[in-house]
This record gives sequence, structure tokens and C-alpha cells, in this order.
Amino acid sequence: MAQVTRMSKLMIKTLRDDPADAEVLSHKLLVRAGYVRRTAAGVWSWLPLGLKVLSNVERIVREEMDAVGAQEVLLPAILPKEPYEATGRWEEYGAELFRLKDRRGADYLLGPTHEEIFTQLVKDQCSSYKDLPVILYQIQTKYRDEARPRAGVLRGREFLMKDSYSFDTADEGLAESYALHRAAYQKIFERLGLDYRICAATAGAMGGSKSEEFLAPAAAGEDTFADCPNCDYAANTEAITYPLKPVDADGVPAVEELDTPDTPTIETLAAHLGVEASATLKNLLVKVDGEIVAIGVPGDREVDMDKVEAHFAPAAVELVTAEDFEGRDDLVRGYVGPQGLEKVTYLADPRIAPGTSWITGANKEGKHAKNVVAGRDFEVDGYVDVVVVQEGDPCPACGTGLKLDRAIEIGHIFQLGRKYADAFQLDVLGQNGKPVRVTMGSYGIGVSRAVAALAEQSADDKGLCWAAEVAPADVHVVAAGKAAQIELALEVSEQLKEKGLRVLVDDRAGVSPGVKFTDAELIGVPKILVAGRRTAEGVVELKDRRTGEREELPVAEAVARLVG
Repeated sequence: MAQVTRMSKLMIKTLRDDPADAEVLSHKLLVRAGYVRRTAAGVWSWLPLGLKVLSNVERIVREEMDAVGAQEVLLPAILPKEPYEATGRWEEYGAELFRLKDRRGADYLLGPTHEEIFTQLVKDQCSSYKDLPVILYQIQTKYRDEARPRAGVLRGREFLMKDSYSFDTADEGLAESYALHRAAYQKIFERLGLDYRICAATAGAMGGSKSEEFLAPAAAGEDTFADCPNCDYAANTEAITYPLKPVDADGVPAVEELDTPDTPTIETLAAHLGVEASATLKNLLVKVDGEIVAIGVPGDREVDMDKVEAHFAPAAVELVTAEDFEGRDDLVRGYVGPQGLEKVTYLADPRIAPGTSWITGANKEGKHAKNVVAGRDFEVDGYVDVVVVQEGDPCPACGTGLKLDRAIEIGHIFQLGRKYADAFQLDVLGQNGKPVRVTMGSYGIGVSRAVAALAEQSADDKGLCWAAEVAPADVHVVAAGKAAQIELALEVSEQLKEKGLRVLVDDRAGVSPGVKFTDAELIGVPKILVAGRRTAEGVVELKDRRTGEREELPVAEAVARLVG
């Protein structure tokens, strides 16, 4: 909506210095430019300019969701415990779930996401196949009790999110709803001006058969994704999997025990034997709900504990301690090998394929064994991709070395299938008169997080630099100090408003031109118009915030340029 916002009346306080607790660029700049203020750890207040940007992101999201036929609703944020117990997520979410009790002692939670409640809503409202398909969405505040809320609005305990849910009677319909969302998300992020990648992802606590993340590359990102320079493969490193490739072990000699005193680590073992760490087999011992499980990986690779925990979720995973070795003759600390393990589930990375030969522990103090062959000398109970992905690892699609980068998750889409429909027996009457179990999709966009991602990607050394569709104004008019310049600035601002533009005008008296110019660049409106030294001639300066290009123009021509 066209309007003039006068900085002389605007609640804004810009800062010259970065906040002491700010770690990432968006945190620093959003606070310094007067967009947000910290209320508590992970809890933020949106000030007038910040709320304008946030609302613009909401508007774009809403327009594109409406365009695919989605219907907007608004569900409560305080939710009862029972639906989340029915799906197991009351416990699965762990400490990140905000739990509370009412005065009668009943359990509630602050919603982190609403699959359960939307499923119940559709069960109540839809009874026939004629009522489907349907896509419902909301833009609502969500809650997550982050252990270490940091990075400003990028990772808070309270955040604004668009979550939508599709309901179909067949898997083919779910695929169509998923494709609709995928295309809508592409339009949304393109309109926002975000650089993004669509990456294969894991479903995590959400469940489901397929999921993809929309990631915005940024140094402040908490996700690591792999990008293939040769093909279109891209995936979150947590979702990368490799096929099992058995090899022929006919020529491998029998197992040979080696005397390897004082070599309890891969590094000491490799140095003692004069071999590469990649020739050794590392065996990590963990406890899964109290039961010991061994995980084998090549000695030159690290185990990604997040992947391990995700694989066993919702079971509790912890590393073994010295006490766990007591009374276990088959477990010798620092010298564990998969051959001879008793009552221990043995999982392995796909690189430990049948036929591969390794140097590994001999299950005796100071002893290792070589020529230990997978499938011949020990059996693998299951294969899991749990190593930390490294730069240069082969692309699963074409074999080219992968490139790794950091990114911010801005969207996530899931084909949930019937996990939640099964939990609540969500059926509708089918065309044949028999009950049909509904299949679901879940689709999220971090609305407040998108603001931070935009700041991370577009800012420069002077401040923020918003894309036109999300900026708090179309033009930032700066009066360079004197009464005549303020008068011209206000006059031009009204002209621009009449032409349908949103204008932020710096009409503050007693503020130096230098401070005003610095604030204009910090605030980051795409176009800056300055009423300065040539005010008496009716000439203003028009500057592009992103490129820095500037030009002196008569007022009428400057207005026409901005409108056109």
C-alpha cells in the first residue's frame, strides 16, 4: 500500500556498533538497522521496519499458496498432549518441545508443527472422497525450546512459519500435491530474491517416504549440503547414501594376528604398521536404549553422531563408557574387531562391503588382525550411511567429486504418506462405498527465517540491501539537513506516494547528512533519493543501493524514473 513513513515520527534507533552477543551478519544488521530487538534468549520483537519486511514475506507466501488452491486457516498454538502422544511425538521431540500444564494439571504443548491437529481437523470436516483433495495452510507462530538459541531471528525459540498440509485419497494425488508445493516454493523464493538449492533430505521426526529441503547458501547456515558440479545432484549431507558394492575376496589370505602394543587408536595403529588409515576398520561402540551396538567405518572417516541418532530415533543413543567393557571378554577397549563379537549388533558403512579386507582389532589387548574380510570373517547385520561427508566424496549419481557448502534451511517439503492418518484412522468413503485411508503431505517455510536468510545473502559492508518485493519501502528519500531540503523531500515523497510507491523519508531535523546517508545504506531500501546541495535548482540525486550507481536528475525526471 502506497504511503509515506516519516523517520521524524518513526520508532527507530540505529546503532553504529554490532551488538556484543551477535555472532552472524543478519543478527548484527537487523539489530543495528532497527528492525528487531531482543526480548529474551531466542525471543525477538519486530519493530516497525522489521514488521514491514516480515509482512511482505508473508504476503508473497500467501499469494503463491492461494494460487495453487490452498485454503488458509488458523489453528491454536497451545495444543493438547493427547494427539502428540498418539503419534509418539510427545516423547520423540524430547527437550525441544515446550510442555506446560494448566491449573487443573492437564498437559499441553506449544506447537512446533501441526500435523496431528490438521489431521484431526480434516477427520472432522471431510467424510467423502468428494471432499478431497484439499490443501490447508496457516502462517503462525511456532515454538521450539532450542538448547542454545543464537544467530538472532535465524534460530529462535519462537518463530513465524507457513505450514501447509495436503490430503489425498491416493498416492498419485499426493505426488501431484507435492509437485504443486515444490513449484510454488520455487516461485516464492524467486520472488523473495533468494539464492537457493533444492536438496534431498531426511524426514526426521516428521516421518514419510520422501522429503526435500530448500537451502539458501550462506556462511551462517547450520546445514551442510553437497552439490555436484557435473550433474544436478544436491543433497543435505545427512541424506547422502551410497550403494553397496561387493568385491571378490578370493585372493585374500586368511586372517593373520598382529602384535601391535600401545596402538589403541587408528592414528597409532597406522603409524605402527606403516599403512594408511583408510586400510583400517574403525569400530565405534554405542548404547541404544542400553544395548551395545557396534558401527564399523573406514579408519580415515569420522562418524556423524547426528546420523547415528537419526537412524535409531526415537531410541536414546549414547557412547559406551569404561564400565561397559567390564565382564565382556569380547570387548577389549581400543582393540575391538567385528570378528568374534558376542551378542552385539554390528552395523557398517556401505564402504565395508562384502569382500572388502581390513586391518582391525583382534579383541585382545595389544593385538590387531589383518586380512579380515567382510562376509567371510564377520557378518554385517545392517548397512547405514553414518560417516561425515567430505569434500570430494563421489557424487552418488555420477561419481564426480562433491562440493560442500553451508546453508540456511528456508523450506522443507514431505510426502508423509499415511503415518498420521493411521494414528487417527483418517478415512473417507471411497467411490466404491468402502473406507479409503487418506494420504498426506506436509510443507513448511520459515517466514521469519527467510528474513534473516535474505539479510545474510544480500547485505554488503555498508548494511542491508533488500530485494524490491520485501523491502520496507520502495524509495528512501533523504533530506540532507536544511529546511528547504526537508520541504523538497516531503514534497517529492508525496508525489511518489500519489504514484503508488511506498516511501521512507528521512526528515529528521538536527541530524547530520553523514548520519542520514549512513542510516540509508544500513536500512537497505533499494532506491535512495537525496534532496541535497542542488535543492534550489529542483535537482535531486538518485542512487541504486545495490550497485552504488548515482545520477543527478530534475525532480520530475527522478519521479518518473522511480515510477517507470
